[in-house]
This record gives sequence, C-alpha cells and structure tokens, in this order.
Amino acid sequence: MSAEAVAQYLQANPQFFEQYADLLAEIFVPHPHGGRTISLSERQMLTLREKNKQLERKLAELLAFGEENDAISEKMHRLSVGLIAAETFQAVIHLLNFHLRDDFAIPHVALRLWDKPAGVEDLPEFTAVSEELQVFAETLTKPYCGSTSGFGTASWFGEHAEHIRSQALIALRNGGGTIGMIALGSEDIRRFYADMGTLYLERLGELVSAALARVTHTAL
Repeated sequence: MSAEAVAQYLQANPQFFEQYADLLAEIFVPHPHGGRTISLSERQMLTLREKNKQLERKLAELLAFGEENDAISEKMHRLSVGLIAAETFQAVIHLLNFHLRDDFAIPHVALRLWDKPAGVEDLPEFTAVSEELQVFAETLTKPYCGSTSGFGTASWFGEHAEHIRSQALIALRNGGGTIGMIALGSEDIRRFYADMGTLYLERLGELVSAALARVTHTAL
C-alpha cells in the first residue's frame, strides 16, 4: 500500500487504534528536529506545542497591531481637536504641518490647493499645479502610496526633493469635487508602499478637507 492509502485508511477507520491500542506505544517516528526517534504520543505533544507557539506569535502580532492602531487613533484625535479649534487658513496649515511632522513623524509634508480663496495671501500652498496632476487627483478613489516617479510632486518638497523615495498622495474634496492634494514624503522607500492600508490616510484627507472648507467659508 502507498503512504497515501494508509493515511486515507486510518482517517476512514478511526476505530483502528481502539482495536490495536498497544500499537500506539510500539510505534516510533523520527523526531521533527532529527537525532532520534520518539513515540507517537510524544510526537503529538511536540506538534501541539508548535501549534501553541504559532498561536502565541499570532496573538502577539494582533496585540502589537492593536497597540499601533490605538496610538494612531490618539494622534488622529489630537489632530482633529486642533483642526476644530483652528479659526484661520494659516492656523489650519500650521497645525497640519506640526502634527504630521512632530506627532506622526512624517518628515516632509506639502499641500497644494487649486484655487486661492479671497482674503488669503499668496502662499506656497497655492503654487500652480499641472492639469495632468489635477486630473490624476480627481481620479483617486483612495490615497496613492508609492514612488514619486512620474508625478511631478517631488518638487513640492523643495530642497529635499531629490532625497524623497516614497510618498502618499491624498486628494482633498469639497462637495464631491477635488480642490487640492496633500503629499507626504519620506526618504525611506518602505514608509509608503503600494499595498499598505490607507484608512487613516483617507480620514486625514476628510479632516483636512472639512477644516479648509470651514476656514475658507465654502460649503462642504
């Protein structure tokens, strides 16, 4: 009989070891880490211990993810409170830069808005953006994360442009239309990558869009 046939037979006939109970004590199998043979019961214990270790590692990972999410939620809360308290456009920009750089440890932050509201002075945030990039922002259904290549957004980071290796681009929307975009940059190519989760980045975009709409007196 083949090994597969034996395995299928034992699975289909669990009463086999009831009829030959003594056989369990007489069967020895190779130790999973080599060196000697062990009984079936000892092998089963080793298997259970390994499964237990795997479960412990999974639990540790889940706890670490939970703690990380709690920390990010706290940071988002602090940013939200700050944006709610901000009464001017300049205050919103200052708070956004401060929290993203100092609280979220994002080294490079840039914001571009397509139109300058009345009563607001000329600022880097209103520097002209190409039509192609505006169209790209309009098509974003979720934040883009990845390389800066081909977007023209690296220049937004000024003297640090040539050192940026990864970025996140978040569209800002007002009443369904796109009004601008936030760019987050890092020298670490692994900081923003294609398959990373974007939930908090999406929330960041919504928060900033609402804050800008309020201080520029536009309806969201």
